Amino acid sequence: MILDANNIWSDQQAITATAASTNVLDLGAAGTPFGSPVALTPDIGKEFDIPIAIICQQAFNNLTSLTVAFQTATDAAFTTPVEVATRTYLAAELAAVGLLNFPARVPQGTNLRFTRLLYTVTGTAPTTGKVFAGIVAARQTNDH
Repeated sequence: MILDANNIWSDQQAITATAASTNVLDLGAAGTPFGSPVALTPDIGKEFDIPIAIICQQAFNNLTSLTVAFQTATDAAFTTPVEVATRTYLAAELAAVGLLNFPARVPQGTNLRFTRLLYTVTGTAPTTGKVFAGIVAARQTNDH
């Protein structure tokens, strides 16, 4: 995979409790077309095929499940987050290192300026478990 340090939400982020991704990605302010009184409403998940990867970098223990939510908001503090996509992984799916089958692309509905991931732990808090998440040039799946 080809990575860009400016497009990574989490890298070796230990998830021991419910937490937001280490980084928030700023997609930039929407432009205003010449002669228009209002700015465009972007939706990069609708118009572009932008691959993302979420990788379990260290196996998780203890938890019952981990829910990963892709969120977007108008401000970097995520005062009012909008959940665009979500996926719940059972403990068995997080017991090994590897690519998680989250939506493979930035989801449709990503129409606000800022994005992050929210990791929600269910069950006993894990003492091990790390993730990588980011926008990538292409997803390596090792499928033939």
